[in-house]
Amino acid sequence: MERDQNPLTQDWREQLFVIIFQSNTPKGKAFDVAILWLIVLSVLAVIFESVPDIEEKYAYGLSILEWGFTIIFTIEYILRIICVRNKWRYISSSLGIIDLLTILPTYLSLFVFGMQYFLVIRVLRLLRVFRILRLGRYVGESQLLIRALQASRYKITVFLSTVLTLVVLIGTLMYVIEGEESGFTSIPVGMYWAIVTLTTVGFGDITPVTFAGRTLAALVMILGYGIIAVPTGIVTVELAHQSRKKQREIVCAGCGANEHDDDAGFCKFCGEKLT
Repeated sequence: MERDQNPLTQDWREQLFVIIFQSNTPKGKAFDVAILWLIVLSVLAVIFESVPDIEEKYAYGLSILEWGFTIIFTIEYILRIICVRNKWRYISSSLGIIDLLTILPTYLSLFVFGMQYFLVIRVLRLLRVFRILRLGRYVGESQLLIRALQASRYKITVFLSTVLTLVVLIGTLMYVIEGEESGFTSIPVGMYWAIVTLTTVGFGDITPVTFAGRTLAALVMILGYGIIAVPTGIVTVELAHQSRKKQREIVCAGCGANEHDDDAGFCKFCGEKLT
């Protein structure tokens, strides 16, 4: 209501909204590109700060840069809240939460050492480059992947439950066969070895020495190759299914909408007959 009563405030906030949230205008695109470059530079500063030699020589300068970037992003976050109509909707949205998380670590680092390294979460904001550069096809493909993962989540859950059961059984069996003399000091240690072996990582920090243990290890290694292929196949099938579903989408000639059911005869948005 206040924005309607004060035209000057309304115009100022609407212009700010166009610049900050919309990238289809010259000012909006310039703002977004500038923010993206600041994000890249801030992430690089955090990465370089973790290098001992660089941190020792340029600790003060990197700290100044870190606080400078944080202040800029804090101002940007406040401006975003000011210019949106539904403030809570933006604050609680995924983008709003990410924007908040990109500035919190610097302030928390005043109380907890090392929190500043979590500033690398700013790299998530680079995903907006798809919107800025109008790479809509990539956004669509990412949504396709997300839908495929969501559709296969039950199968993957069953698969992971089966793998976890195997890990417990194999870890316990290896603990009984090898014992503490070979480094298998407990069942959790045996489970750790089972996970490393099943995933074909093979750190080699714990290895069986008995004939029975090595035989079991060989079987687990062979089993690991088959296990790795299962989730890949599940997701691949769902991706193919989602791709076929996407190709079957009917586009309305009246309004251009394509979110229709397979058996729809009329557009649910404008009522146009679908062909």
